[in-house]
Amino acid sequence: MEKQKLPNSTAVIVLGILSVLTCCCVGGVIGIILGIVAIMLAKKDIALYNANPEGYDGYSNLNLGRTFAIVGIVLSSIYLLLTIYLYATIGQEGINDMVKNLMEKAKYEQELNQ
Repeated sequence: MEKQKLPNSTAVIVLGILSVLTCCCVGGVIGIILGIVAIMLAKKDIALYNANPEGYDGYSNLNLGRTFAIVGIVLSSIYLLLTIYLYATIGQEGINDMVKNLMEKAKYEQELNQ
């Protein structure tokens, strides 16, 4: 009997990678959502694979995608907590001042390098 590819293995790896790449978008929420969806799809495929290990291929991709999803969730959660902390402690004006100072510093260093 020919081995079948796990149905969600490609989706899990794509969602896991996107979870890591989007961990700093919209306060980390997008990365958390993509990571959770990837883990839920991976859970279904793991159950399918465990029922018949000889009948399916692509388990390594599934594990890799699941690992990416976990890393994406952790990074997104850290970024979300950092965002909440910054808004709670210094507020929007403090964040704007911090960004303005960083932009001025980058512009100054760029002028020095020319």
